[in-house]
Amino acid sequence: MQTPDRPVSSAHPRPRSRPLGVSRTPGDSLAANVAVWAPGLEAVDLIWSEPGQPWQRHTLMHLEGGVHFDLIHVSPDRALTSANSDLDPYTFMALPPGTRYGFIPTSSSMLRQPNHTPETGQIFLDPHGLGIERVARADQLPGHDDRPDAYGTRYVSSVVDERFDWGDDVHPDIPWRDTVVYEAHVKGLTIQHPDIPEHLRGTYAGLGHPVMIDYLKSLGITTVELLPIHAHLDEAHLTENGLTNYWGYNTLSYFAPHAAYATAEARARGTQGVLDEVKAMVKALHAAGLEVVLDVVYNHTAEGGPTEQPYCWRGLGDEHWYRHHNGHYLDMTGCGNTLDFANPNVVRMTLDSLRYWVRQVHIDGFRFDLAPTLARDSQHTFSQRHPFLVAATADPSIGASKLIAEPWDVGMGGWQTGNFPPGWADWNDSYRDTVREFWLTDQRAIASGGTGGSLSRLADALAGSNSRFEASGRTPLSAVNFVTAHDGFTLYDLTAYDQKHNEANREGNRDGTNDNHSWNHGEEGPARTASVRAARARTARNIMATLLLSQGVPMITAGDEFLRTQGGNNNAYCQDSPIGWVDWKKTPADRAMLACTQELLRLRRRFLQDQPEDYMRRVHDVRMEWFSPSGNHMHSYEWQAAGFRTVQMVIGARAGTTTALVLVNGSALDVEVTLPSQDAIEEIVSRGEEAEPEDAPTGFELLFSTDAALRPSYGMRLPTGDSTVAPSMSVTVLRLI
Repeated sequence: MQTPDRPVSSAHPRPRSRPLGVSRTPGDSLAANVAVWAPGLEAVDLIWSEPGQPWQRHTLMHLEGGVHFDLIHVSPDRALTSANSDLDPYTFMALPPGTRYGFIPTSSSMLRQPNHTPETGQIFLDPHGLGIERVARADQLPGHDDRPDAYGTRYVSSVVDERFDWGDDVHPDIPWRDTVVYEAHVKGLTIQHPDIPEHLRGTYAGLGHPVMIDYLKSLGITTVELLPIHAHLDEAHLTENGLTNYWGYNTLSYFAPHAAYATAEARARGTQGVLDEVKAMVKALHAAGLEVVLDVVYNHTAEGGPTEQPYCWRGLGDEHWYRHHNGHYLDMTGCGNTLDFANPNVVRMTLDSLRYWVRQVHIDGFRFDLAPTLARDSQHTFSQRHPFLVAATADPSIGASKLIAEPWDVGMGGWQTGNFPPGWADWNDSYRDTVREFWLTDQRAIASGGTGGSLSRLADALAGSNSRFEASGRTPLSAVNFVTAHDGFTLYDLTAYDQKHNEANREGNRDGTNDNHSWNHGEEGPARTASVRAARARTARNIMATLLLSQGVPMITAGDEFLRTQGGNNNAYCQDSPIGWVDWKKTPADRAMLACTQELLRLRRRFLQDQPEDYMRRVHDVRMEWFSPSGNHMHSYEWQAAGFRTVQMVIGARAGTTTALVLVNGSALDVEVTLPSQDAIEEIVSRGEEAEPEDAPTGFELLFSTDAALRPSYGMRLPTGDSTVAPSMSVTVLRLI
């Protein structure tokens, strides 16, 4: 049940075209206002059933700008009972919480069906409905003909009570510079966790359980980015194959949470119980200082192609909700349809949805799937000044949240990394490819007698890909750096498989990309020799170190911190199975990788503590100096030279402290390195706004290396200008002292 954002006169209660959905009416606390944008229909009937009551039907008598709307009143007897009762007034309202409802179109070409109910045919869902229920499975319907669930199940919208005891909950509001994103699936993260009570595993409550929260805090991440939790459907081809849309990128409602991720106890309470469990999860994570970001899919809906089952938008106004060209669907998503963000009403629904999740569910941010689709104009062209991007950024609630774009779709001109406006961050796929090439495909080339690539692209990645983001007026804080995500190989699988192994998806291993930039280190799949296992673990540490030591915002995929595998499946979208779940059983190698990740995150926090609060907000405030193994500043030819793969990176801030030296050796041989001289360090420090040369550090302390042989030497001190050895295929961190 929605509350109007804009105060209106209550002197004469009347139907209103805003807000959309079901809302309370000023001046009549018991009446419900119902409004739906259905521009393709001449008339719309509301059909509803209050808890324990039969289905009723009412024609929405008012029409304005394609919005059909009306008031639903309670009977005089019910109003009188309410006035003399001490019970919750919500009990007596028209369309109280628990009411199931939907819409039936009526037009000159469609006969009115007096006895139409959700059991006899799909009624159209409310695009602004806050709850969604499944009222019959396909095999429970009259005339069932063995169609899969995706074709025949009936769904209805439902009214929920938005009230919830948030206590003193506040948004953690973690600055971008301190943010470490952890991408996870609500079910997959906890379904196999042995220390979470069994009845909570795989649920919202499981994610909010103290065991899970303690783990996330001990790891050192700040922000949990959840794969879609909007209510979603399984595609027909998956149900025919006995599979499901595990990832959830097939939205049926942009306001209702997915019920299957709730506990049995919550589901027994209906949509209200599901929503309350989501809110309790958010509240628990916030209490621990953790943010919650949702992966959202506003680019297409679960209605699929033009011949598939209409559930909502297609039935209410197909040509208005979806993007068309010459009378046919224009598919820029690869999913059969594309919502038309050139239509202001599509933009409005999306903004209303985002505001709802921020204001009512206290969500901290959003990752927008196939985000260019949301910024295409009437000519289908991406625009950085698209009304949706402008409105979302300017909105007090949405704009204060973290806004993260997946900056590509499958339409013309769909790759837009670096082109979103200020206020947005982009998934940095250029970073992903560069780091994979340096540590994996280049390594394969070197192992085969080649030289590998140059350092220039890796250096740009370490510097936060500034060259890609500065044109849009942004800094490395707009780069969400990642090497893996839900889509593709896990970190371990990058080191263990040259080829994808998606046979379990039952698509003949045709699905999933072949462009993986992976290297199996000489053996495909589980390693048979200790040397291959050690080499893979070292490469994984190098990749994780590169990710967590780069400028920008790092994102870790759940389980990568302890070498989770999917058995070479690089498209586990349909694997609601151990393939797609996080396995919490750890080998000694897994535990070593976890310790390595935790150590790197501690180093990252320690470094940032020495920098000013606005570190990385302005490019010129970030100090990065590059030295060759000789101890001299890098020359231009060295950046481009094939086979020249060792560099020293001194990092700090102009108004902060120059605190770290990162030594990268991507070659197959140990390299003798001369550390930067005292003169070089003093020259760097003297360019700071507050420091003087005499304050310059005079040496280095070894803090970390991906070469396990150096671990006993942690704490070793070296003077400036001294010589040391950079082990082959390693990343080493020293602190300036």
